[in-house]
Amino acid sequence: MRKKNKRQVFENVEVIDAGAKGKSVAKAPDGRVIFLTNAIPGDIVDIQTTKKRKAYFEGTATNFHKLSDKRTKPQCQHFGVCGGCKWQHMGYEHQLYYKQKEVENNLKRIGGIALPEINAISGSQETYFYRNKMEFSFSDSRWLTFEELKSDTVFEDKNALGFHIPGMWDKILDIKKCHLQADPSNDIRLWVKTFAEENELSFFNPRKQEGLLRTLMIRTSSIGEIMIVIQFYEDDKIKRNLLLKNLEEKFPEITSLQYVINQKANDTIYDQEVVCFTGRDHIFEEMEGLQFKINAKSFYQTNSAQAYELYKITRDFANLTGEELVYDLYTGTGTIAQFVSKKAKKVIGIESVPEAIIDAKANAKHNNIDNVEFYVGDMKTVFDDKFIAANGTPDIIITDPPRDGMHKLVVEQLLKVAPKEIVYVSCNSATQARDLALLNEKYEVIKVQPVDMFPQTHHVENIVLLRKRV
Repeated sequence: MRKKNKRQVFENVEVIDAGAKGKSVAKAPDGRVIFLTNAIPGDIVDIQTTKKRKAYFEGTATNFHKLSDKRTKPQCQHFGVCGGCKWQHMGYEHQLYYKQKEVENNLKRIGGIALPEINAISGSQETYFYRNKMEFSFSDSRWLTFEELKSDTVFEDKNALGFHIPGMWDKILDIKKCHLQADPSNDIRLWVKTFAEENELSFFNPRKQEGLLRTLMIRTSSIGEIMIVIQFYEDDKIKRNLLLKNLEEKFPEITSLQYVINQKANDTIYDQEVVCFTGRDHIFEEMEGLQFKINAKSFYQTNSAQAYELYKITRDFANLTGEELVYDLYTGTGTIAQFVSKKAKKVIGIESVPEAIIDAKANAKHNNIDNVEFYVGDMKTVFDDKFIAANGTPDIIITDPPRDGMHKLVVEQLLKVAPKEIVYVSCNSATQARDLALLNEKYEVIKVQPVDMFPQTHHVENIVLLRKRV
């Protein structure tokens, strides 16, 4: 017996809010929330539900009776198919409003703690072409758009170099122009695809696990340096060199041209050898005279200009006088640690990724910074009483954990060490709010500053200054 279709249609529903993960919010007649993927607050729509849960629905707007005055025309021709910029159809001032609202709601509802007036979000000066790193995938069976499927055309061109369709690991949308990374990013990607097709270089098939070309990474820096990393599946030296030599000749401005031979089931390169074909094996980013070496595996904030704003606010919140011992937890490649070092007596950075600490030490040496030290290890085990005894009790702790927030043992140790101030940088205000609630027994929130690092998306960073209660 066939299972009854529980999908429902709701008509003339007003979209009232923007929610988590870039979805918009409406309400069903019974009061349950409906999460939508293709509408924005102010739209009045008919909704076809796609999922029904006890407390909410998920759905799609199928008919628009009224378009919101918050709408704007998306710049990208791929908007709505590519999942990279979910808010391109919303004016930037409204994006900032909903990002600010998300931070405030999370801190109040999840944190449940006393808060000062939250500062207005720091918006990005550049709302397009702001990313310094993009990764594109090759495919020999590209994703056909809805319009293409409706047509009677037989498509001979099956190759793609672009992005994964959201939720589909083997479907790649061929990108004509991406609005996230400045040129020559688009020029390089389009040239690589054309050259590969003209010279019959095969594109990867993830289901069959075959083909020459797998991924293309493009990294740029604010001082004009460019890194290209091409990932090959098949180890064919003649074809590989043909592409790399011609790419080098076509774009002599490339600072670092590297490649990877990866025959694993997935395309992550962190456990793979990266070979430098020509130029350096790294590029440099620069900030206030400091240079940071970035290699193929390095983590660096993907919006360089807004990273500078983020770090300046972090340093201002710390209010250093030059006499403080500062701990920088989850230091990554030590960017924040070195950025604040000239105003601190000493900075201790801790990070779990060994390669990141190697970069951090190399960067400190390159920048002639001698009052920073870096240690590698899992935060919840390294950051203990023995570590504090060996390195000193910090006056201020800066913490910038991953999206999951801090492990409860790290929070417990923070309460035990009890520095006079903590500056908490977060890319997820929900887990940040959870941690703030745990810290509330000894700390009060003094300042809150949201920062927009990723225009056209729902993502938002947030910085909180905590001060130990007297």
